[in-house]
Amino acid sequence: MINRGFVSPETRHRVRGAALPVALALGRLGLTPNILTIIGFAGTCVAATAAATQAWTLAGILVIAFGIFDMFDGALARATGRATRFGAFLDSTLDRTGENLVLAGVAFGCAAAGFLPGVALAGAAFAFASVVTYTRAKAESLGLHGEVGFAPRPERLVILSAGLVLAGMFRVEALGGPLLALALGLIAFLSAVTVLQRILHTRRQLDDIERAPRST
Repeated sequence: MINRGFVSPETRHRVRGAALPVALALGRLGLTPNILTIIGFAGTCVAATAAATQAWTLAGILVIAFGIFDMFDGALARATGRATRFGAFLDSTLDRTGENLVLAGVAFGCAAAGFLPGVALAGAAFAFASVVTYTRAKAESLGLHGEVGFAPRPERLVILSAGLVLAGMFRVEALGGPLLALALGLIAFLSAVTVLQRILHTRRQLDDIERAPRST
């Protein structure tokens, strides 16, 4: 089973490199990595509110904008030697909380619009995306590698953003509804596959450890 996401590690490395000058510029303004993390979370909360009020296009733009913004805190921390375990914990916690709030906002907005398939699919996307995060954290707590699979957070945000923008362009009551449902269903499906990939990847690592010869 393929364990890599749709975006190659080389592409991710280039994107992080492109984010570095912007991150350093923000640092020169006096912003710390943790402050950037909090700003990013606040922006995601605005995106969740926009989705809940059915401002779909605005929500989609904010999701991708603050998804990109999320790169700056880590880039600044690494470049200035200010990376801390608490900073990593805060970033991970607020990233996951923000993503869940956006999906909750989407479910609320769909309910208000009377688009019940969107409510159900947003709930499924919420559930499986949360488990994707948990499987990585649990694997790493065991001293293993857990970041594999088709749908890590960046890919999920791109799909969600596209679905929200299309929902705004074509209206949920018309073509926008099925397009948003497609995006949410894709997130749920790919997240479920990613959970399975991470379970199998973790099992293989544990099997390798158990088979390794033990020194006496």
